[in-house]
Amino acid sequence: MIKFLDIQKITLQHSSEIHEAVGRVIDAGWYLLGEEVERFEKSYAAYTGTDYCVGVANGLDALRIILRAYIEMGAMQPGDEIIVPANTYIASILAVSDNGLVPVLVEPNINTYQIDEQKIEAVITARTKGIMIVHLYGQCAYTDKIGNICKQYGLKLIEDNAQAHGCKFNGIMTGALGDAAGHSFYPGKNLGALGDGGAVTTNDRVLSNVVRTLANYGSSVKYKFDYQGYNSRLDELQAAVLSVKLPYLNNETARRREIAASYLKHITHPDIILPMITDWDAYVAHLFVIRTKKRDELQYFLQEKGVQTLIHYPIPPYKQEAYRAWSHLSFPVTEKIHAEVLSLPISPVITDEEIETIVETVNTFR
Repeated sequence: MIKFLDIQKITLQHSSEIHEAVGRVIDAGWYLLGEEVERFEKSYAAYTGTDYCVGVANGLDALRIILRAYIEMGAMQPGDEIIVPANTYIASILAVSDNGLVPVLVEPNINTYQIDEQKIEAVITARTKGIMIVHLYGQCAYTDKIGNICKQYGLKLIEDNAQAHGCKFNGIMTGALGDAAGHSFYPGKNLGALGDGGAVTTNDRVLSNVVRTLANYGSSVKYKFDYQGYNSRLDELQAAVLSVKLPYLNNETARRREIAASYLKHITHPDIILPMITDWDAYVAHLFVIRTKKRDELQYFLQEKGVQTLIHYPIPPYKQEAYRAWSHLSFPVTEKIHAEVLSLPISPVITDEEIETIVETVNTFR
């Protein structure tokens, strides 16, 4: 079986360095808010080209604490609206509703799967305070038009960068394009920890301080609490592992792009729609997502032939029980995407032989 993602094999590439880093943490006897987190925060801020990085427990917390910080700073208040793509993973929307803010869903572009810049202005109201773009599948969602809309209407631009570490727009890294960005280091991400982890990046010193305080129970000084905060901290072990893996990220991204380019060149099945990649700097190949009306049949066929695939994602957020009040909503483009997408295996450890097998198998599907 060709695994969709062999996390163990990816980790074993760095086994000796990871063991050394974990040993260093154990020997230090300091497991939270120590030198390892500080080291990674500085390195990741430098990598993204931002002034500040704050480690948190996971990607969802990164997004929800950004929004909570804006509420504490007076830039937003419960009941305000945040524009979010309708086809995103549910975490993007949970971060909004968890703060008493109102998610306003916008259809994606059918070719890029990113939020459709042409449909944003139509949903802006007096209560709109921000746009959350999601760099879905590892492709940059930012456009100049979205940036100009934010400036014109005075909106905060928040990036969900969970799937796009190392992605660029005109030379600027995702995570540095907006006012703030949330990052996930879930093990399956391009930059993955050995457990959960996340971070917030920003160039706003005040925002970074509020985020850091909120993530530490709302405390900036021990036993003094400025806010009703969270317990959301990147631990020393995960930070140490991420520091090991970060220097390899660009090379691993290059390998991912090679695989994606091979898929684009060699998959020729007439019933399969391949992703549209117009700028390779703006795509880090977190996922390689194809579309077909015969999605379920193709997935079963590939499974039987020894190729594991996944569906990102089978059910739109607004059709989930968690948001049953939205069940009457219909977003045809989103629903078409969710009904047809299938993610093929892609990772820096897949071999050329495995890629050839996947391509041949996909092309023989009938």
